[in-house]
Amino acid sequence: MSPAQLIDPYLAGPELLRHAVAGMTEEQLRATPIPGKWSTQQVVCHLADFEPIYADRIKRAIAEDEPTIMSGDPDAFAARLAYDQRNVAEELQLIAVVRKQVGRILATLRPEDFDRRAMHSERGPITIRTMIGDITNHIPHHVRFIEEKRRALGC
Repeated sequence: MSPAQLIDPYLAGPELLRHAVAGMTEEQLRATPIPGKWSTQQVVCHLADFEPIYADRIKRAIAEDEPTIMSGDPDAFAARLAYDQRNVAEELQLIAVVRKQVGRILATLRPEDFDRRAMHSERGPITIRTMIGDITNHIPHHVRFIEEKRRALGC
């Protein structure tokens, strides 16, 4: 896979997420129409929390030789990082800005740089290519849940 084939879908993620939440009211964003599942607002906050984490991982793998990168517990983040008090528009902006900045950095890399590795605390060795794939797929993965919530809410 060429660098452009990695970077272009990565950069498209924020617009996909914006489209998924477009037109939802505050009440709809905060609703939990499916018992035991996060609200759309919680999903967006989760995505916004892990975007800078992945950016850090990718940057460190570019800049350092096989840095150690740590895992994160999404449920702990959701429980302790004020998801109910945050602003969805701000979260969407954060995701877009982080991806734009990291995309600009990725565009400077040589193809072989995408094979640089980091040591994940749980997964072991992981390449920049794999990290980009993981974070690129993160938004579409969660957009499916947002669509499910929208259907349940009738919006």
